[in-house]
Amino acid sequence: MENKMKLRLECIPASVDVAGTMVATFASLNSQSEVEILDIKNAVQEAVSNCVDHAYGDFSVDNVIDVSVALKDQGIIISVRDSGCGIQSVKRARQPLFTTRPDRNKGMGFTVMETFMDEVKVSTKCGKGTTVTLKRRMIST
Repeated sequence: MENKMKLRLECIPASVDVAGTMVATFASLNSQSEVEILDIKNAVQEAVSNCVDHAYGDFSVDNVIDVSVALKDQGIIISVRDSGCGIQSVKRARQPLFTTRPDRNKGMGFTVMETFMDEVKVSTKCGKGTTVTLKRRMIST
């Protein structure tokens, strides 16, 4: 079985909660575990928050974040993509407490994602954007 969902969100702070809630609700089709669904919601919110804080430099309804979700028999795959500035050093960005925006965040986004998901993959090109892919095995309903 496979079920898919796609979201296109404005790159504004309100999109963080919207994305987390939508993906968590969709994930509940494959899991009744409140802890598991909350973990997925938190990871998605961190990924979208990274886009809002870093991808474009400012908040704008003209800048978008694309979220794709696929439910498979035993898991979930989530992609969060922007077309922003990209990440200069993924290795450095994934270090706890590293941030290029101390006015907006604490530098724990990737650490949170890695805590709640089985796999976190980052694909980026400077000036072209970033895709964060989150994977997790799920308890079946």
